[in-house]
Amino acid sequence: MSVDRVVLASPRGFCAGVEKAIKALDWMTRVFEPPVYCYHEIVHNRVVVDHFRSLGVVFVDDVGDAAPGAPLMLSAHGSPPNVIEAARAMGGAVVDAVCPLVTKVHHELKVRARKGYTVLYVGHEGHEEAVGTMAVAPDAVELIQSIEDIDRAARRSGPFALLSQTTLSEDEWSHLREYALSKIPDIWMPNRSDLCFATTNRQGALRAIAAAADAVVVIGSANSSNTVALTDVARSVGSPRVLRVNGASELPDDLEGVVAVTAGASAPESLVTQVLEHLDPHRGVETFEFTTEDEYFPPPPELREILRALSAVLDVALGAPNPGSFDGHADRGFTAAQVLSPTA
Repeated sequence: MSVDRVVLASPRGFCAGVEKAIKALDWMTRVFEPPVYCYHEIVHNRVVVDHFRSLGVVFVDDVGDAAPGAPLMLSAHGSPPNVIEAARAMGGAVVDAVCPLVTKVHHELKVRARKGYTVLYVGHEGHEEAVGTMAVAPDAVELIQSIEDIDRAARRSGPFALLSQTTLSEDEWSHLREYALSKIPDIWMPNRSDLCFATTNRQGALRAIAAAADAVVVIGSANSSNTVALTDVARSVGSPRVLRVNGASELPDDLEGVVAVTAGASAPESLVTQVLEHLDPHRGVETFEFTTEDEYFPPPPELREILRALSAVLDVALGAPNPGSFDGHADRGFTAAQVLSPTA
């Protein structure tokens, strides 16, 4: 391998929603005896999932597979209403780690459905976020993946609304949005795009550096929609070689010249570090700063209540404030990278 220089995209890696979910599940493993159950993978990354498996977390695709009365977390991608109801009926503590941006789309769909709209939802069939969102109002929503889907959905009675999965690339969303507007000029859309700001920022950073690179390396899992979207962005700007890898061990030996590197929103920064060390560029690493992100999502409300209750019990038992109790200000400064660190 003879890599001359690496251009590292910023922002990259964990978004605020992933930070929130990882830290929340970490709190669950500290508060409850194992096993702690999680409905679906907490985020779509093998390293993160394996870390929590090592702590006794059991990932299930059916909440009925969790032990009755056991603590259960619902993943960041958002869950169907019937799943949330079934989880709460199990009798244990339930914490919903859904990303607030996904919750926004759920709310938009619910409101439009109540007002009699047919909702065109642009998303990936079978993706957990799309499944959870469409289940909010299944009779009112149509999954859109092509212009043919828009033609078919437009035969239904109006009025119409257009929503989207948060992790789509701007490229795959924009042409469908424009076609929908041409087909249904008065279609309703939210004032603020449903596309996740973090996903859009990561795509913008990569778009700015990919075309000038000899190869692009995108770090993240194959089942991560926003990771796959990053590879699509790199190809759309003409990058001659685009690689998606789970980690440094999957890098080929023949990379050379300038390599652009980024990571999906569920990929830990530790994987980025390992990739950079493996590439070992002769002229070092240059970071391209596209924008600065400072968004913070607090822990899920159910978890905050659990931690407050636990803290109150400990305060009484110890006769003084518990120094290890939950602190919202401290949570903002504690990162998911620290959760995943072997020394944390």
